[in-house]
Amino acid sequence: MTTEDLSGETPEHPQDLARAGSSPVFRSLALDSIPVPDYADVIVVPVPAGRPSDPRIWAETLFSPQSMPAWVTALMGLRQALVGLVGINRARAGVFDVAGVRGEEALISVDDTHLDFRCGVAYDAGARLLRVTTAVRLKGWRGRLYFAPVRLLHPLVVHSMMVRAAARLHEPRA
Repeated sequence: MTTEDLSGETPEHPQDLARAGSSPVFRSLALDSIPVPDYADVIVVPVPAGRPSDPRIWAETLFSPQSMPAWVTALMGLRQALVGLVGINRARAGVFDVAGVRGEEALISVDDTHLDFRCGVAYDAGARLLRVTTAVRLKGWRGRLYFAPVRLLHPLVVHSMMVRAAARLHEPRA
């Protein structure tokens, strides 16, 4: 995906002026792995200064139980209780472990009977932006049934986890 300002107007911010002649290109390991997803989203949040730049740390913090609001933890528990009723495996421990890191992005990769899930967690230290890219390939009716409610809540869940992860990474280490 590329973007380009075709309006001919002068950018009002200095950083926009510096980039006015370029066309940024968006890439993600998640979309490299599933280039034609059934579902995809990209969520970006600005992060205050003083946070680590290692994408593995961001991914591990983002998916830690401490970064999940209580309502997300409750939804995950409900998921674990209900998925067996339609023949979907319960999530195993470590399901959101980092599969690899390339450049500024960590990749979480999960393949199951009902869907394939990729999540790229990237941190742009220069712009202080945290970006989470999700790509999902659904498999059969179980995948479509499972993902129907998830599709609605996914952006809210991810955004809240990102905000909590940014706050946690600023806390002094014990």
